[in-house]
Amino acid sequence: MPHTAGAAPHPAPQPRKTVNLALQGGGAHGAFTWGVLDKLLEDGRLDFDGVSGTSAGAINGALLAYGLASGGPDGARELLERLWRRLAKANAFGPLSPSWLSAVTGNPHLDAHPVYAGLDLMVRMMSPYQFNPLGLNPLRDALRGLVDFDVLRRVAAPRLFVSATNVTQGRLKVFQGQELSADCLVASACLPLLFQAVDIDGEQYWDGGYMGNPTLHPLIHDSVARDLVIIQVTPIARPGLPTTPTAIVDRINEISFNSTYLRELRAMELVNRLIDQGKMTEEEAGLTRFYLHRVAAEDAMAQLGVSSKLNADWGFLTTLRDLGRAAAAAWLDSTYDRLGVQSTFDVGGFLV
Repeated sequence: MPHTAGAAPHPAPQPRKTVNLALQGGGAHGAFTWGVLDKLLEDGRLDFDGVSGTSAGAINGALLAYGLASGGPDGARELLERLWRRLAKANAFGPLSPSWLSAVTGNPHLDAHPVYAGLDLMVRMMSPYQFNPLGLNPLRDALRGLVDFDVLRRVAAPRLFVSATNVTQGRLKVFQGQELSADCLVASACLPLLFQAVDIDGEQYWDGGYMGNPTLHPLIHDSVARDLVIIQVTPIARPGLPTTPTAIVDRINEISFNSTYLRELRAMELVNRLIDQGKMTEEEAGLTRFYLHRVAAEDAMAQLGVSSKLNADWGFLTTLRDLGRAAAAAWLDSTYDRLGVQSTFDVGGFLV
């Protein structure tokens, strides 16, 4: 229909852009990433070439990739919600369900929860090979029936990369393509003080966060996308000095889980700088010039104690989801036009 005088013209559709995603782990805090992905899928302007994930990030990434392949953006959104609802349902009937005091105060932390306190003491005295001799892992039950791995292994885009730590070799293992399975997702989220190592083809694996949270290198080699979007869950800085044994151990783990990620950022920033200064060509580097971006709510996440990573209460999960959706909306508003043009994450300043 021709445009008539006085009628408001339809806005021109914005071009679709392709990015890579790097999804951090963080237990229940991964619901923040759920919210970010939910908003990006709802917005509909982005395609995804590669997704690298660790722990909860790997699980979110698997459901994103499989959901897009089997049901498009709406299918992926529905699948992600189904997973987090399952986790909340299991939590509601589990030993770490929130106490009445938490329900009244809205405090998501479990430090004062009697079962959490007992668990904290137990893992200092016994290993999961003693208190969990059957090797039970509730995550495996939560994943059951959600993903057809025969389909996921054939998905061309987004390509999924799942990080785990090889226990005996002390190396990063990145599962991809035909290697993808429920076992590799469970391995990527296997906290060694709570669960037995996951055996895959005779090798034993722990949580991938020890070696890459997440690993970035698969996303910058042989990728058609020049934009890398990090969805950061674990804060780098945390206010206050930890003084109790539990708080000290928790902060050590948090720092170690971010250390490899920070080292990769330093290396990537150096390559970009050398290319920009003309000291190295893309051919010499074996990499293209990439643009780095980050979706985060670091101030809000830094207010959450480590114990809340085990809190899968539906109210808490949806609060994190909404925080992720808001962060993604703000990021899209400020960054979409700069995708493919420039980095919006000042890595140099971030690493000082």
